[in-house]
Amino acid sequence: MIEDILRKHQSELAAIRQDLHAHPEMLFQEERTARVVADELNRLGFHVATGIAKTGVVASITNGTSERVIGIRADMDALPIQEQTNLPYASKYPGKMHACGHDGHTTMLLGLARYLAETRNFNGTVRLIFQPSEEDEGGAMKMIEDGLFKRFPCDRLFALHNLPGEAEGQILVRPGPITASCDVLTIVIQGVGGHGALPHKSVDPIVAASSLVLALQTIVSRNLDPHDPAVITVGAINGGSMATVIPDQVRLLVGIRTVTKAVRELVLTRIKDLSTAHAKSYGCNAEVQMGVDSWSYPAGFNTLEEAALVREVALEMGQDPQRVDMRGPFMFSEDFSAMQEVVPSCYFGLGAGPGPMLHDPGYNFNDALLVKGPAFWARLVEKALPQE
Repeated sequence: MIEDILRKHQSELAAIRQDLHAHPEMLFQEERTARVVADELNRLGFHVATGIAKTGVVASITNGTSERVIGIRADMDALPIQEQTNLPYASKYPGKMHACGHDGHTTMLLGLARYLAETRNFNGTVRLIFQPSEEDEGGAMKMIEDGLFKRFPCDRLFALHNLPGEAEGQILVRPGPITASCDVLTIVIQGVGGHGALPHKSVDPIVAASSLVLALQTIVSRNLDPHDPAVITVGAINGGSMATVIPDQVRLLVGIRTVTKAVRELVLTRIKDLSTAHAKSYGCNAEVQMGVDSWSYPAGFNTLEEAALVREVALEMGQDPQRVDMRGPFMFSEDFSAMQEVVPSCYFGLGAGPGPMLHDPGYNFNDALLVKGPAFWARLVEKALPQE
């Protein structure tokens, strides 16, 4: 059994995962992580390429005569969060932690690498893609720009994310839209500052901005078809420094999640129009900036055949189709979506069991998945690249 082979490696894989957890790295600075990954893959006999988008790693292994190529991607980066787990292997770096489980995603792929090197029960080429900077600055885009798929072409591509709160080992997948696009923009409300005791001689941008926060929520509730998912979040509102002073400017930091290009364009247009008109009604001016503080990830889209393959493997494992089949897409964003625009692909969820949610300072990856995750990947590889 695949699981029996992987259980032999479980304690060593857990040690690797916990070491990565203790040494979180971010934003194309995943140098130590990349070395750990590359050293392990070189030891296993993979063809290893490093330095892709600075810290990315791609490892390839070929068996048999088939020219088919499957790629599997894991993200390596951490988050700017102060860890509060009190684990013996808690982050050694203040203000940084693996609060999203990328240490586990990376280690699951290393577990798959051990299985493939030991069994070689496939016919074709498997590429393991270890990506930096998923959480910000678009590591997937940078790897593509650095020639990822020109140097290491793939016929099809897969990635997963662990999901706390879902049953341990449960697969969740759907064809079509799978992750939301993410746009981050800044709205600057410009008024006229002045003394708090003389509001009639000022134009208060705080009042205008406060009203705009509520007005923005009407875009989803009143401008979109109820069947089209979207989320608008005002995550920060900054203006002023004293209770007795009316500031001249307020800045809103806004996050937008949509899953189709048409809805994305509608939401962005409505934000610009509503911000301008709403500010004007209070005597202020509004500027919507898609500049220095702004960035975006495209929506993710699972191709039919690749999603069907993931679903088929899950059902062959005995999973309930009603739990495998997702009702709608994830509303979080993933820069794997950029890779999905280039290669037929599937992104899916892997249940992690009970525990704190992703991005929580108390989160910790469930090491039981270091067998279940690689075992699923192994079945997927063997089904996609069967021995002739």
